[in-house]
Amino acid sequence: AVRSAVMGMSDATPTAEQLEKMKTLVRQGMEEGAIGLSTGLYYAPGSYSKTEEVIELAKVAAQRGGVYDTHQRDESSYTIGLLGSIEEVLRIGREAKIPVHFSHIKALGADVWGQSGKAIDLINRARAEGVNATANQYPYIASGTGLGAALLPRWAEAGGRAELLKRIDDPAIRPKLIAEMEQNLKRRGGANSLMIRGGDKALIGKRLDEIAKARGKSPVETALEILKTSNPGVTSFNMTEADIENFMKQPWVMTGSDGSGGHPRKWGTYPRKIREYVINRKVISLERMIQASSSQVAETFHLKDRGKLATGYFADVIVFDPKTITDRSTYDQPELQAEGLRFILVNGKIEVDGGKFNGALAGRTLRKIANGE
Repeated sequence: AVRSAVMGMSDATPTAEQLEKMKTLVRQGMEEGAIGLSTGLYYAPGSYSKTEEVIELAKVAAQRGGVYDTHQRDESSYTIGLLGSIEEVLRIGREAKIPVHFSHIKALGADVWGQSGKAIDLINRARAEGVNATANQYPYIASGTGLGAALLPRWAEAGGRAELLKRIDDPAIRPKLIAEMEQNLKRRGGANSLMIRGGDKALIGKRLDEIAKARGKSPVETALEILKTSNPGVTSFNMTEADIENFMKQPWVMTGSDGSGGHPRKWGTYPRKIREYVINRKVISLERMIQASSSQVAETFHLKDRGKLATGYFADVIVFDPKTITDRSTYDQPELQAEGLRFILVNGKIEVDGGKFNGALAGRTLRKIANGE
């Protein structure tokens, strides 16, 4: 958001004046109560940022006690690779002197399956050297992103949607675009690994290979056809349970839904983690699951008087039945509510009573500096 506010969808390196404007926006955000600086270096236009640019912005957030939270540049083998991307995040932490947090840490795609061990070693080594590095994770083998983000090379998106559409139709550019999209589709695990979850209602719930077959075109040609009219979300089946469990066992990995519409994680992350990984598989203990979803999160992001059942703390309380708690949301029906959640209090107000939402909305924005927080 900071880069696009100053430079739009440009892929250029910022001038000194542009960088100063970005730093001013970060400073303003921190003064208004932001918890830290977040980046999406996998996505355009964040992907056009060099590491040094991000370090300069992170330094501003660090001066005001902020956290650097990132969708790292590469969770697969698109650009610098999963391990190279982890090294970049850790470098930002070292040079900006700021705590770093990996959003939804994963090993995405067959090229990097099994690399969770090496990723964990890199982070553990940095932590031993003094870098405050943590992560969050959702307990699903499928991720969620946009069709364009999954398949388009970032150079094709430079300048915005109008420029992208020109490139798609340019006979001099189209062959290169298709070739790189073919490679990206391979990284994702092929056309069957992508399920459409937005845009044209006739396509929702269908796999890319199914749509391509019906249209008599290649999957990439079909994807380009879809992208010319919209950029729907996709559910991308591209992770292994072994890597998920390996990350989950780490004491610095917390729970995060990365909640977005069309994916079961928005409605099922926490109940699923309890049912599947605590009770059924015994990957972690129930105590560890609760800590990773409450007190550890509050401590990591400096949320004062939150995350614990303690005198003087805000009464954010969930009462659940461990015998019945389970997720019901699926990839085909992602908005089915979980079962086994009996009572939920937010800021001391009951919102779910006997398993039923009563309409109360007691939540509030949490700012770093508001009301002494």
